[in-house]
Amino acid sequence: MSPAFTAYGALAAAIVLEVIGTTLLQKSAQFTKLLPTAGMVMFYAASFYLLSQALKGVPLGIAYAMWGGLGIVLTALISVFVFKQSLDYAALAGIGLIVSGVIVMNTLSNTAAH
Repeated sequence: MSPAFTAYGALAAAIVLEVIGTTLLQKSAQFTKLLPTAGMVMFYAASFYLLSQALKGVPLGIAYAMWGGLGIVLTALISVFVFKQSLDYAALAGIGLIVSGVIVMNTLSNTAAH
């Protein structure tokens, strides 16, 4: 496997684990429920570990933009479909801008490792 593929795979896994950790943060009820709180800590720790591994092949700015941006988008989707929360037009526009920014960074920036 190529180092870039491994790095982006670690980054994708880090994003998924961060989103799971954030979902458990909501379920922890402000740290009053032990199992969701413990799960949140474990998923966040695993996410940060994988993010650090992704930095072996992905520049920090690109990795963090993708980790944070895509994490925001996925967390917003979970808030709608799992927690039955709603997003207004401004929130949807903001999410669209985040996705656009990640796409621009990855396709047009010379910083990205292609």
